Amino acid sequence: MIIGVPKEIKNNENRVAVTPAGVAEFVKHGHTVYVQETAGAGSGFSNEEYTEVGAKLLPTIEEVYAIAEMIVKVKEPIEAEYKLIKKDQLLFTYFHFASYEPLTHAMIENGSVCLAYETVEVNRTLPLLVPMSEVAGRMSVQEGAKYLEKPMGGRGILLGGVPGVKPANVVVLGGGIVGTQAAKMAAGLGANVTIMDISLNRLRQLDDIMPANVTTQYSNEYNIREAVKTADLVIGGVLIPGAKAPKLITRDMLPTMREGTVIVDVAIDQGGCFETSKPTTHADPTYVIDGVVHYCVANMPGAVPYTSTLALTNATLPYAIHLANKGWKKACNDDANLKLGLNVVNGKVVYEGVSTAFNLPYTPVEEVLN
Repeated sequence: MIIGVPKEIKNNENRVAVTPAGVAEFVKHGHTVYVQETAGAGSGFSNEEYTEVGAKLLPTIEEVYAIAEMIVKVKEPIEAEYKLIKKDQLLFTYFHFASYEPLTHAMIENGSVCLAYETVEVNRTLPLLVPMSEVAGRMSVQEGAKYLEKPMGGRGILLGGVPGVKPANVVVLGGGIVGTQAAKMAAGLGANVTIMDISLNRLRQLDDIMPANVTTQYSNEYNIREAVKTADLVIGGVLIPGAKAPKLITRDMLPTMREGTVIVDVAIDQGGCFETSKPTTHADPTYVIDGVVHYCVANMPGAVPYTSTLALTNATLPYAIHLANKGWKKACNDDANLKLGLNVVNGKVVYEGVSTAFNLPYTPVEEVLN
């Protein structure tokens, strides 16, 4: 198979979808890999490192899309890429369709095969989302602490406090991968942390493993309203696979929060779990509504591309090799977990969460595989 690795062109996205080690694996299996020049530079990988393991370099993104049967990316295609994608071309990347309707329609219209990292599922876990959720969860505290500083617009509070001064109050919404990593980081810095979830079983697990400065609380609207009144940092990390995130912080809650409180919406890729969230970039990461600082960067791990690229490709490469070796139809027929990654195929929406989000016709995935 001919694999294409374009350079990511989303704002401040420095990750790359395939490392030189990954190229070597593709080549070992008899595949041809075309990498756009400098695609790996942001993650610390030179053109020479790619050519040494057998990659062929192309100067432009147009040439990569034109020659490849399978495109392997990190982030969803942006508008400039829509016209480059061909009918029947396989795209293996993060899509987060339910958060952006124009992308969904563009992929329906071009007839491509869209296999989304974020909906591949193994035993009710999302193995291709986990590494970036781990990075984003940890980063959410790092960024939240920064924007709590007064020069950055925050309350001017140190997360861990000092002897004689209370530490900050951190509220984490969601006890999954993002929430767990965020709570661990915030607790490690000495903050008072409350982690909220709707699963009592998950709260019991967290109560057993978290340090003493982390408390668990059942998540409902009343408890959230009360918690945010005294919070210094709120981190939203809820996820419904393939669907829009629920709005847990509503607009009318903001005036009850203290001026300079920071809220970090890690769920922004799925539409955000705060009603006032809108996607931002690393170039312009925050905005303020009712005195509350909103950090809603849609590609948080892109700020630490070396770590993120290695973590992501460790997880995605075995699936990408599987797709290249067998072709997407046979690979998905042979692997029920990979089949769940199919979202849009040849103009048909085959993932129910995407269909529901935009009231689009739904086609069972089996119809496109048989």
